[in-house]
Amino acid sequence: MSETALPEEARPQRAGEALDPAVVAGFLARALPGFDSAVEISQFPGGASNLTYLVRAGSREWVLRRPPFGTKARSAHDMGREYRILSRISGAFPYAPRTLLFCADREVLGEEFYLMERLKGRILRRDLPADMSLSPTQATALCRNLVDVQAELHEVDYAAAGLGEMGHPEGYVARQVSGWSQRYRAARTDDVPDNETLMHWLEANQPAESGRAALIHNDYKFDNVVLRPGPDGWRIVGVLDWEMATLGDPFMDLGASLAYWVQADDPEPLQQIRMLPTHLPGMMRRAELVDYYCERTGLAPARFDFYYVYGLFRLAVIVQQIYYRFVLGQTKNPRFAPFGQFCTVLSRSAEAVAAGKTRF
Repeated sequence: MSETALPEEARPQRAGEALDPAVVAGFLARALPGFDSAVEISQFPGGASNLTYLVRAGSREWVLRRPPFGTKARSAHDMGREYRILSRISGAFPYAPRTLLFCADREVLGEEFYLMERLKGRILRRDLPADMSLSPTQATALCRNLVDVQAELHEVDYAAAGLGEMGHPEGYVARQVSGWSQRYRAARTDDVPDNETLMHWLEANQPAESGRAALIHNDYKFDNVVLRPGPDGWRIVGVLDWEMATLGDPFMDLGASLAYWVQADDPEPLQQIRMLPTHLPGMMRRAELVDYYCERTGLAPARFDFYYVYGLFRLAVIVQQIYYRFVLGQTKNPRFAPFGQFCTVLSRSAEAVAAGKTRF
């Protein structure tokens, strides 16, 4: 397989999420000196938040990112902020895609958007593509590479990169517990748990302020990294989807990542909502990932169950917010119809860990 082979080409734009190629071409003609070409637009599958499109103009290709249609929470889909992070971090973190243009004029596409380079490679989804295989040894090596790159991000000198104003590390854990609890209460529908006991547990079991501060991705997982094959197996060459990046506690970032990590012996409800191929032979277990991260960074929490419970609850809130928009009719994408069930499974899983019935 060639280095530039893709697991999935961009597909025709989804109903209700289509961009007008003539409008995008007009914007590019105004923004890029000498640009005079028609464009073709297709849409990448996957993703439930910001939308990602492939823009082709002759032999040139770019990726366009914009908020979802129907959203009211612009602060949660700040394209300008995401663009600034990518523009500034590229010199310190080689896995970040390079940016091209930002458009703050909402008259163009209805929302702010930006364009960046297209990173070609494999992106893993629920199951491996039919033409891709991972031996147990390769799967373990890929897990280590995933942790290595996340640790490398956490080691970035964010002040030197010009990102010191992107967040407030002091009190980060408390703000996250409070903020996600408020968002859950605001987005709750009648068919999901109230999660009050879980939210009280998170509030009562917060670790002491650690003093650690790092640039964190906040959605770091297999389907947000780009892979290419090498002599020793698949390696990460890019990290995508920086919309939730901020300054905060790196263990909170790791806990958020582990919420997506469904291992082979997890209960059937978790298996049913698995989004990544983390169940394959050779894939490290969650506890092994934590141990390797601590070995790699020299950091070690007194206990990790809090961070994993936080990650599960946070993911439950994210899918519930999307489900809430679906229930209200703000989005009609049928992919979101079962998200209420996903929220329930994640909530129950978090409760089991918090109660000591399940280990992370």
